[in-house]
Amino acid sequence: MAQPPRLLAPLRLGLAAFRWLSTPATPGTRLDLRGIFPPLTTPFTAQAEVDYSRLEENLHRYARVPFRGFVVQGSSGECPYLTPQERLAVVSRVRQAVPRDRLLLAGSGCESTQGTIAMTMGMAEAGADAALVVTPCYYRGAMTSAALIHHYSQVADASPIPVVLYSVPANTGLELPLEAVLTLSQHPNIVGLKDSGGDITRLGLIVHRTRPEEFQVLVGSAGFLLAGYAIGACGGVCALANVLGAPLCQLERLCQEGRWQEGQALQLRLIEPNAAVTRKFGIAALKQAMEWFGYHGGPCRAPLRPLSEAQLEELHRDFSINGWL
Repeated sequence: MAQPPRLLAPLRLGLAAFRWLSTPATPGTRLDLRGIFPPLTTPFTAQAEVDYSRLEENLHRYARVPFRGFVVQGSSGECPYLTPQERLAVVSRVRQAVPRDRLLLAGSGCESTQGTIAMTMGMAEAGADAALVVTPCYYRGAMTSAALIHHYSQVADASPIPVVLYSVPANTGLELPLEAVLTLSQHPNIVGLKDSGGDITRLGLIVHRTRPEEFQVLVGSAGFLLAGYAIGACGGVCALANVLGAPLCQLERLCQEGRWQEGQALQLRLIEPNAAVTRKFGIAALKQAMEWFGYHGGPCRAPLRPLSEAQLEELHRDFSINGWL
């Protein structure tokens, strides 16, 4: 098994500034998030260690798909089950394996503001182009709009790379409030939002109300990607892209070209597979589907469990009845 890279030293301001200037954005403009991003899964060995060689093999295959970039250490990457050292090492290895024109968004959210700032700085030094910061949620009853605005503002003030807000209420039990999003969209170092909630009315209102700030909204699921493009989203971070990356990029192109009828036909075939690898069966199903399509999925890290035989059959059916298997 390939060994993880040596952990990076604490970030120095000079290096941070260099990272900012060397990102694939034009100096003086906001980072362009338009496109499809797969939130990479984390391969594990039979001993539950991160399998860096298989991660790199997946990235070599993904190089053939016209993705805008990759999300590392998001929900699909089993981020809560990795140590801080592993999180940084995975980002570093991905950065080494992908060209600079592919954006790298790294999940740096922690429960405390202090911890999030430290992780964000580490992700920047590891090579991330932007930090994807999930809402802190352990004390969700105290996570008011004011508390979240303060948290994200502090992180964005300290971050040497742009920040993307991340709302995923299915996992956190907390939706980033609309008023907080609208306030934070005015911060010069907060460039967008990944929203996985699926409320198209909310997404459309965010797009409408943040246009003066050139705020970018990323759809957080392939199940409503076409609807997201229709209301002005700039792209998607879609778990299903780990499996069906090319069709999702095709759907993006159809929407951009205004070929909505063809896009609708494709979108309808993606709904059931997407639901199967997300809310129905979760990451174990996503990794199994990857195996069927020639990628390295492998086991999840405990306490996540493998699928039962009945679940495997249903998962296969969700893909096959839509013409993917």
